[in-house]
Amino acid sequence: MSTPIDPIDVIQLAKKKEAVMIDLKFIDFLGTWQHFSLPVSELNEEMLINGRMFDGSSIRCWQTIDNSDMKVLPDLSTVKMDPFFEHPTLSLICDIKDPVTGEDYSRDPRNITKKAEKYLISSGIGDTIFVGPEAEFFMFDDIRFGQGPEGGFYTIDSPECPWNSGAEEVGGNKGYKIGHKMGYFPTAPFDHDRDIRAEMVLTMEDLGLTIEAQHHEVAPAQHEIDFKFDTMLKSADMMQWYKYIVRNVARDNGKSATFMPKPMFSDNGNGMHTHQSIWKDGEPLFAGDQYAGLSEMALYYIGGILKHAPALAALTNPLTNSYKRLVPGFEAPINLAYSNRNRSATVRIPVVDSPKARRIEYRCPDSGANVYLAFPAMMMAGLDGIQNKIDPGDPMDVNIYDLPPEKLNKIGKMPSSLKDAIDELEKDHEFLLKGDVFTKDVIDYWIQWKMEEEVKSIDSRPHPHEFELYYNY
Repeated sequence: MSTPIDPIDVIQLAKKKEAVMIDLKFIDFLGTWQHFSLPVSELNEEMLINGRMFDGSSIRCWQTIDNSDMKVLPDLSTVKMDPFFEHPTLSLICDIKDPVTGEDYSRDPRNITKKAEKYLISSGIGDTIFVGPEAEFFMFDDIRFGQGPEGGFYTIDSPECPWNSGAEEVGGNKGYKIGHKMGYFPTAPFDHDRDIRAEMVLTMEDLGLTIEAQHHEVAPAQHEIDFKFDTMLKSADMMQWYKYIVRNVARDNGKSATFMPKPMFSDNGNGMHTHQSIWKDGEPLFAGDQYAGLSEMALYYIGGILKHAPALAALTNPLTNSYKRLVPGFEAPINLAYSNRNRSATVRIPVVDSPKARRIEYRCPDSGANVYLAFPAMMMAGLDGIQNKIDPGDPMDVNIYDLPPEKLNKIGKMPSSLKDAIDELEKDHEFLLKGDVFTKDVIDYWIQWKMEEEVKSIDSRPHPHEFELYYNY
């Protein structure tokens, strides 16, 4: 399907597909897709050009009730048929506008991504940034949780998991379980959900995503599907479709999918390794004759990423649960270093066959991030490195986890909690404000929300393990 860019094309597509509903999707401040639908009788040029009003005070982190009116403006290039409605439904991703001034809304994350792309051009450094995220997820057959004054609990389950080796199962237990940290690339019958992943891939391809690979991941019930890189905004939009498809296909197959960074104790968590490269006039700027085939610009970009990584964490690893993943022993990089091929480094330079594929891979981000904030933040850190010629230091071409303590302690570390990351962002965010990409209001409100609604919320509740540790003190 070609990409319509004209209101008439969108209207004709709706007729061709016999759509009866129009679904308007937009991203909220914290990274969740929101939507509302209109009957196709409301689809006309005026609506597509001028947008539609809605109550912004009912969306978390946005407007107050005394200033609630907001407007969604469809991006016509994003039109697709949504595969998860019973009745034919045409879908459009929207930007958020102030209905009085007509200006882009500063707390609209998609607006921040668009401003970041414009800032790259205005900087003169490049005209395009390509981003390729690798988001992992878990699929469970059963997930239950609760929290109240009387107690709290969670429980997860999948027939793949090793704790079911002694369970009674319909037709008898066949024993094909995946042990902890033993799930990377197993074939059937151990890879129970291979056909569900295939269905996800086919749905993604129908919606225009180019899929490069799909496979089981390291932990039991953990999976990954990789789509091809694209420009920052397009990759962010594709990530929203990716999560939407994964969750809905899983549910249609009696499963529940989660991108929570660390839902399973004592095994790997869900990362979102993010590949990045900058181009100008159709030429790759990260290819050169320096270390691992990188250019000097790419090394400075890495320098910026490593310098600002602790502050970036508040946006790339924005959940209290994110820091359950960033611990030694589970492949999550916590040491601020770079290397060619070495997956224990924070920044890896993948082996490639062509200068056009030369890129850096930032391995810290997790699947809980709002990519419309995380992608721009990473780019802004990298550009700061280029603009200020920040030296990344020497590469670390050894297994960092095997270093003796005296050497390991000299390497910078990622924050160990969301509170620590927020403290770093409070101290170090000037690089994000360049070009008005992030506004002070966005940074301040992000910090306020995360502290008040998440950090303090978790800190004030007893943890089940605390009963094991302390009940008999």
